[in-house]
Amino acid sequence: MKCKRFGDTLVVRPDRGEELVTEIKDACEQEKVKLGSIVGIGAVSHAVIGLYKVAEQKYCSNTFDGEMELTSLTGNVTEVDGKVYLHLHANFAMSDGRVVGGHLNEAVISGTGEIFIHILNGSMGRYRDAETGLNVFDL
Repeated sequence: MKCKRFGDTLVVRPDRGEELVTEIKDACEQEKVKLGSIVGIGAVSHAVIGLYKVAEQKYCSNTFDGEMELTSLTGNVTEVDGKVYLHLHANFAMSDGRVVGGHLNEAVISGTGEIFIHILNGSMGRYRDAETGLNVFDL
């Protein structure tokens, strides 16, 4: 992974074979990002995405393998217990034009990734909401 900071923006380029979520988290830890927004595109060969079932308070994940375009990555950086916490969603286009998406658990870069992290001045934690089971913003 390569990353470079331009003012309040961190540009991240994961290398082929690297796991995207891990590399974004590592870049945020390296650059001490505590609060920010994330956007990106790229190409992957493996993705695990999911849907949170609020009534059951659990994630259901689907795994996809094969060449896919990461057509949209969006999310944020916050903290839980003083550590980097990522919340990412992604859409992936298949070779036949189908698109799948959801909460991003993992993705392996096959071509490249082009990720921009807009760093906000400050920090924000999260807490587990008992009603939904989700880690929500602690505003």
